[in-house]
Amino acid sequence: MSSLASSRLRVLSHQVATSPNVQEAPCAGRGFRFTLDNSILTHNQREFYERNGYLVVKGLVSLEEIDTYRKHFEKICNGEIKVPNMVVMRDVAIAKSEFVAGEKAVTKIQDFPYYEPLFDYCRHPQIVKYVECFCGPDIMAIHTMLINKPPDPGTKTSRHPMHQDLHYFPFRPADRIVCAWTAMEKVHRANGCLVVLPGTHTGTLKQHEYPQWEGGVNKLYHGIQDYDPSYPRAHLEMEKGDTVFFHPILIHGSGTNRTSGFRKAISGHYASSACDVIDYSKAISPAVKKEMDAYVLKRAGARVDLEDIWKFRARLVKGRSLNFEL
Repeated sequence: MSSLASSRLRVLSHQVATSPNVQEAPCAGRGFRFTLDNSILTHNQREFYERNGYLVVKGLVSLEEIDTYRKHFEKICNGEIKVPNMVVMRDVAIAKSEFVAGEKAVTKIQDFPYYEPLFDYCRHPQIVKYVECFCGPDIMAIHTMLINKPPDPGTKTSRHPMHQDLHYFPFRPADRIVCAWTAMEKVHRANGCLVVLPGTHTGTLKQHEYPQWEGGVNKLYHGIQDYDPSYPRAHLEMEKGDTVFFHPILIHGSGTNRTSGFRKAISGHYASSACDVIDYSKAISPAVKKEMDAYVLKRAGARVDLEDIWKFRARLVKGRSLNFEL
């Protein structure tokens, strides 16, 4: 079978591996690299993640919990709540236009580990039990986001270029890092669902730079420059409360939001607290390091090692903090 046909088969098998009708015993055994022995994942689920680098779990977070996260997001956007050290971001197209107040002005908030109503997502028992399948028992939340992808004004700036999350993280090994991404409403191709290249998690971290897109690119939305655009893709259309777990080397992005509404999702990146913290300056390009250093200087008001900033942003979820002690 050709590599292209094999890749297409992996994409098609997504429907089987994530079907709620598949009933199998929990899986443990040898030969697995990206998942750990556990009592949660079925054999199909574990093999699917090993082959493809992602796994969708249906209805993992309740609709009531999603609505609670949304209400707190709205309060932040309206200025009712001020959260120290949290980043509130606007789309580059909105930033260049007339001021838009409230929720419509904000496309993303990140770094909310010490705002309890949103950090409850990172500690969600259903989320954490799956995270442990990838990270082990000692778990840190290393990055938190609530994404509010705006309707595209014609500039296509609501796109997120194809990238690998490990590009941003100074923690290794990559196999003990995972992202949990939960749809806060129905997500589909029209409103810019996640797009993944199945199986690319078995590759290496690639060089990232800003893509040369007309209309501009949002701050720190770096993209891979040399991936094969003809590689088979999977568009992860999800219902409200569905959650996808994916590997930090998996190549992924999201398309333009071509609807009139905002597309919301909440996510957390997790790492085993036994992960080593590497010298970040050796893992990224000089241009990206310069930008990151400027970002840290603006946020912290002083020159601080990026590795320490990432430790500061992290928060213990379960077990021991081990290598994340400051």
